[in-house]
Amino acid sequence: MVKNAIPYEERAGLVETTDLEIDKPIFRHPGFAGIDQLGKMDERISDFLLKARRDVGLTREELARFLGLSTQVFGRYEKAISKLHVTRLVHLSEILGFHPMDLVYSAAPHLFGKTAEEAADQIKLAKLIWTLPPRTISTLVDLVEEMHAISASGEPPTEKPTPDRPQKRGRESRNEALAINR
Repeated sequence: MVKNAIPYEERAGLVETTDLEIDKPIFRHPGFAGIDQLGKMDERISDFLLKARRDVGLTREELARFLGLSTQVFGRYEKAISKLHVTRLVHLSEILGFHPMDLVYSAAPHLFGKTAEEAADQIKLAKLIWTLPPRTISTLVDLVEEMHAISASGEPPTEKPTPDRPQKRGRESRNEALAINR
């Protein structure tokens, strides 16, 4: 097996940096204004949780009870003292009704685009898609797959029939996809 001549960190766009919370150098992807400390992301997560809780009208005590936690333990998340585990994030999104990616976006918007504007467009598009009915999503997936194939090759793909989607021909397929739930 031939090893790639370019180091992984370079291929992935990672930069070596230091962080107050870690005693060794770490590698991070720069944000829009450099590399934030991990603690700064924790603060954004705590701000998001506080706003999400208030938006649904729950007290800290009520939300802690729904999570099976003491008020003090949950309070540590809202004060950026404790780290939020992914399973706790899922549980919080179930209770507070937010999409987990909303929290990730609030903590690290640079993961969604090369500029703040591009990242904002990506999360806006994702939110619009999350609210579409299932049939529309299925049609949108077909359309986006076709757009990707055209972008990659310059020519429309040949359609492959599936049990739930019979084969359609060229313009008929594209016209149907463009007439999404009008």
